[in-house]
Amino acid sequence: MTVGGLSKNEFLSLLFREHHGWLAAWLRKKTGCPHHAADLAQEAFARILCLADPAALQQPRAFMVTTATRLIIDEERKRKLELAYLDALALMRDSHQACADSPEQIMLAVEALDAIAAMLEGLAEKPRRAFLMNRLDGLSHGEIAAELKVSASMVKQYLAAAALHCYRALYPAAPDIRTA
Repeated sequence: MTVGGLSKNEFLSLLFREHHGWLAAWLRKKTGCPHHAADLAQEAFARILCLADPAALQQPRAFMVTTATRLIIDEERKRKLELAYLDALALMRDSHQACADSPEQIMLAVEALDAIAAMLEGLAEKPRRAFLMNRLDGLSHGEIAAELKVSASMVKQYLAAAALHCYRALYPAAPDIRTA
């Protein structure tokens, strides 16, 4: 193919020499980054190379601007899609993390609570409540005393009684530690 006596390669070379600098400058203004602008200009020219008849371009700059604008729009769409994908992955990871850990942790917690409930069977209500408030809720002796309306020293006795009760539930064949 020849255009005005030029081969296709000569025409493309002339087109590049005449318009590349202008297109790169236009893209620098649009993107604010000379490196990104150079990449987009290169991609725009690569698309011109793929045209069946580049010599048919009546207004090469208009074609380059349209092509470069579409490239910028495509990049923005890809960026938004990538961000949405990353956000979705983060949500899935967070919910998957919660879901992945949650059933196992719930099962372990339920089993532990069942074991604690079994150990505390037969214990009077106030020592049992004091033990649970201390061990599960992390309340201090004073806070438990206020809740149960007893003295702090009584809470200490309740906790000791609950600990002894749990020891006996765990080790039924063990000697009585009060007499040892």
